[in-house]
Amino acid sequence: MKVSVIGTGYVGLVSGTCFAEIGHHVTCIDIDPKKIEMLRRGESPIYEPGLNDLLERNIKANRLHFSTGYESCAEADTIFLAVGTPSGDDGSADLKYLESAAKSIAANLSDDCVVVIKSTVPVGTGKKIESLISQNTSKNFHLVNNPEFLKEGSAIEDFMRPDRVVIGSKDPFAAKKMDELYAPLVRQGNPIYHMSNLSAEMTKYAANCFLATKISFINEIANLCDLTGADVEEVRKGIASDVRVGKHFLYPGPGYGGSCFPKDVKALIYTAKEYKTNLHIVQAAEDVNDYQKTVMFNKMEKHFQGSLSGKTFAFWGVAFKANTDDVRETSAIAMARALSKAGAEVRFYDPVASENYQAVMKEYPETEGKLHRIDDMYEVMKDCDGLVTMTEWREFRNPDYDQMKKLLKEKVVFDARNLFDTDKTQKAGFAYYAIGKHIE
Repeated sequence: MKVSVIGTGYVGLVSGTCFAEIGHHVTCIDIDPKKIEMLRRGESPIYEPGLNDLLERNIKANRLHFSTGYESCAEADTIFLAVGTPSGDDGSADLKYLESAAKSIAANLSDDCVVVIKSTVPVGTGKKIESLISQNTSKNFHLVNNPEFLKEGSAIEDFMRPDRVVIGSKDPFAAKKMDELYAPLVRQGNPIYHMSNLSAEMTKYAANCFLATKISFINEIANLCDLTGADVEEVRKGIASDVRVGKHFLYPGPGYGGSCFPKDVKALIYTAKEYKTNLHIVQAAEDVNDYQKTVMFNKMEKHFQGSLSGKTFAFWGVAFKANTDDVRETSAIAMARALSKAGAEVRFYDPVASENYQAVMKEYPETEGKLHRIDDMYEVMKDCDGLVTMTEWREFRNPDYDQMKKLLKEKVVFDARNLFDTDKTQKAGFAYYAIGKHIE
């Protein structure tokens, strides 16, 4: 099948490359010529394990192409719209990129083409995009909503072995085309769920908001564990073994971030307000998350008896999670800003996200001159007043305590990811702070 994908961001690039890997002929389109040239060389603009190998293999096999023009849409059986839908100032999803893409493909459609909205969009967007395309073409087409459920860091595995595929459509022709497209991925029996376009749009938001709520729930329990003396790691195991609860997204930490959860939570809250109702649980999840981002900062202030001025801290990790270079809404932003305002400085190390973090931190003038990139996980601690773990990279899980003691001015660890063993860390001579552990 011939597939065109509009947008080479995270979702568009992973989806297009994986479709090529299962035998479809794919053209990925983006208006950024530098990005397209980079992709033609087989170089990914994002960090995702395994993606570069897939790019090289499918470019060489002549199944994967990249373009700044929309010519391939004229021959495409399916066209995926996978452009960004960022949060507006009021929390609503900004659809200007999606609307622009829709107008661009309208001039290049073939008859009976299936247009697929892959972007995360508010309920009712499908109808608007269908109307917009209709106003700009005389060709017959079919509009489908096909939300993505990819986790950064394991996106290729998620795409190739999906838990489920959700297809929102209103006619059998489009549904059949989508079944053919995804057939190689569901041979092991994982389901394809057919539903209305509106239900597909809501399913995406409901899924992400539920997962965000699980994260905020365990963080709120962790904060109560801090006060009562219970250990959230023991509590987590005790509840996660219940199949009705499940073990995923129940890890306490510095709050959720990334490209999806923050904006999707805000967008669903906004949609509810448009319909003159409130989503109390979803709103609470966001409120808890905002608070959680600086919980460790409060512990740091308490340890240093209220004054952090003149101190320097080492950050291990600045990506919002491990196995990605994505720093959007990362808690390391809130922590660095809080420390800078308190008069402290930050030295940071991340195996892949440092450059992106440097770029985004330019937006916060209070951190100017107070952030220092160090490209070695131990050298970053030199002459620092404490270590702060912000991202759960594997390389941080078994630290060299002797090396740490030689480098740190003050032997204290603020473990926002609960990576370290409490007893080991204390026996090595460190003061140790974690999330949800009442540590004596």
